[in-house]
Amino acid sequence: MAAILRFRKLCFLEPVKSFEKPKNDEKQSFEQHPEIERVLEKPKSKKTKKQPKEWRCLDSCCWLIGYLCTSWWLLLFLCNFLPGLRVPEAPGVRLKRDGLTALHPVVLVPGIVTGGLELWEGRPCSEGLFRKRLWGGSFTEIFKRPLCWLEHLSLDNETGLDPPGIRVRAVPGLVAADYFAPGYFVWAVLIENLAKIGYEQKNMYMAAYDWRLSFQNTEIRDQALSRLKSKIELMYVTNGYKKVVVVPHSMGVIYFLHFLKWVEAPPPVGGGGGPDWCAKHIKAIMNIGPAFLGVPKTVANILSAEGRDVAFVRAIAPGLLDSETFGFQTLQHIMRVCRTWDSVVSLLPRGGETIWGDLNRSPEVENICYTSKARYLQSSSKESNGNDTDARRSFHVKELPRYGRIVSFGKEKSELPSSQLSIIDSKEFVREEGASRNSNTSCGEILSEYDEMSRKSIKKVAENDAYTARTALDLLRFVAPKMMKRAEAHFSHGIADDLDDPKYAHYKYWSNPLETKLPDAPDMEIYCSYGVGIPTERSYVYKLSSSDKCKSIPLQIDSSAYGSDNGCLKGGVHFVDGDESVPVVSAGFMCAKGWRGKTRFNPSGISTYVREYQHKAPASILEGRGMESGAHVDIMGNVALIEDVLRVAAGATGAELGGDRIYSDIMKMSERINIRL
Repeated sequence: MAAILRFRKLCFLEPVKSFEKPKNDEKQSFEQHPEIERVLEKPKSKKTKKQPKEWRCLDSCCWLIGYLCTSWWLLLFLCNFLPGLRVPEAPGVRLKRDGLTALHPVVLVPGIVTGGLELWEGRPCSEGLFRKRLWGGSFTEIFKRPLCWLEHLSLDNETGLDPPGIRVRAVPGLVAADYFAPGYFVWAVLIENLAKIGYEQKNMYMAAYDWRLSFQNTEIRDQALSRLKSKIELMYVTNGYKKVVVVPHSMGVIYFLHFLKWVEAPPPVGGGGGPDWCAKHIKAIMNIGPAFLGVPKTVANILSAEGRDVAFVRAIAPGLLDSETFGFQTLQHIMRVCRTWDSVVSLLPRGGETIWGDLNRSPEVENICYTSKARYLQSSSKESNGNDTDARRSFHVKELPRYGRIVSFGKEKSELPSSQLSIIDSKEFVREEGASRNSNTSCGEILSEYDEMSRKSIKKVAENDAYTARTALDLLRFVAPKMMKRAEAHFSHGIADDLDDPKYAHYKYWSNPLETKLPDAPDMEIYCSYGVGIPTERSYVYKLSSSDKCKSIPLQIDSSAYGSDNGCLKGGVHFVDGDESVPVVSAGFMCAKGWRGKTRFNPSGISTYVREYQHKAPASILEGRGMESGAHVDIMGNVALIEDVLRVAAGATGAELGGDRIYSDIMKMSERINIRL
């Protein structure tokens, strides 16, 4: 074999051509040939200088992969061999070792925008997307066909249901909301820890629904409430007649509150379960990040499709989100789509000035905004002695904000005494029909109801210096009449005078805890579990936009409005304590006062518990989004919260968990709210 290989090698070698020394007459032409000169030239030294290698794209990719692999192995080494950086043991593993096992079936109820939506029928532009996710997942269609994507996520502006020729439905199963996007968990960590103690699909269920619809419309179109009722009844029977533990999150909290009234109400409007259905089937409701009394940022969302983050981007990159510079019209399209979602209106502040304050006062009257150092001192003092008096004395600001003014036009208007404000009766808000600011221009398709308003009507809005939670609803009815008229047929935002009045049997009151009674289920428990210690949007400073062009949004947050160094006003937004999305007063009031003991809202005396989780930022990259986070979504990975859910699911009561755990001023805020119980 070796001989054959040597023979083959000889056969494939190219013969080397020898150069003969040229004659005299050929020497000149021979020497002028550069290639021959290079071959014949004797090297001056044995070491020759190498030519630099050309850098290719493939080389860059290889180096990048090498760096990533090296970094990964380094992190893996640090995680496993350095005690200080080792990731703590999952609570499910630890509790299983302590003998905790699955007992009560668990139902998970996702909130707004966190559940996946998939396409079942669409327009020609959606070719190839049948049963593909339009919302949740990779979101690749935003970049491939953005206008088509927006069209299919919109609902009919008249009915609040499917537009003709389009059907988008909720993704079913646990995968509906385990991850919002690749690598960004929502329910995945909690599901995994529940699985550690024995849960699986036979005793754990994700109540997925189309979060764009009004709550009653999820039943009318998809029978989502009927399917949830049937599933709870099935899990109750197949798991040894054990009552169910329900874990709603964010808007899912008021969605399930609507379900509690629906399931007892007689058909065809209700589920026909009768007054004892909840007492028979439900052990506990563990509300996470509850938006019981609404979220002020919803007002900003409807007014200008903005919030703190959008206003910040607008400040550092003017024109990026507007139509004047790049023509993206991003906010205009977002506003057009969001104003077709009735569920957005469910998150408007509830309880009016009684809950959120008036022009002069608010429940957060003693809220102090402070530096990171003061925040650390406050959390330390609370953990050590249960109050934060000393920390507050050291970091007082000159004047406390008037949070009751949810919208103020101008910074000074947010600070002036109410006697110096120009307040216009909302009855004077009259839209001038046929006098839109686009009447003299060719603007094409109308993107929002602002395009149908005259400039005079818009200026009238800003002449009213400030709006409270009550008058802000009048403002929204003026600037978004179609949306508010459609959605207010499904939602209410007041406080009931007499809960026995027959009108409160209508489904539009069922998701408002201030206009409905809890079920007759004295053995049931209700938890308000939420994060604290994060600045949360509470009220806004607005201004008129300088642009008068068509398809522009005439109102926007004044990102130049700032308070003092330790003030609560930053970038046109006033902040209070909360979980970054829901203020403490909205998340905790009902458990702290509204439902505490036997009240007219809780006639059977269901036990309520306030469970707060002090926010702590991740200590290292190994903790990801944080194992002690109190942020609205990141709290779903909070170890202490997961442990509470697992213990209740395994049979523990609120008293066995330790009762209330409070870090904020929710009890003082609740005392300042004068409401008849």
